[in-house]
Amino acid sequence: MSEPQDVPISDESIRLGQFLKLANLVESGAEAKPLIASGMVRVNDEVETRRGRQLAQGDVVTLAGQSARVAHGEATDNLPW
Repeated sequence: MSEPQDVPISDESIRLGQFLKLANLVESGAEAKPLIASGMVRVNDEVETRRGRQLAQGDVVTLAGQSARVAHGEATDNLPW
């Protein structure tokens, strides 16, 4: 497994389902829901089945071998200048 990618959020916390979309680990909330419910998502190396789980800075989310870490800061849109 590779080093987690830092994904900045603009608030103090974010829900797991929202973070999966923000980190581009899923395409939509509809895609996230069954993945989370079936135990395929890990938060800080523990299986998490609650889509509404609140994540804070430093939490690491893993799905299908890809990891993203909640980082503090303004979220960017990753669009070219």
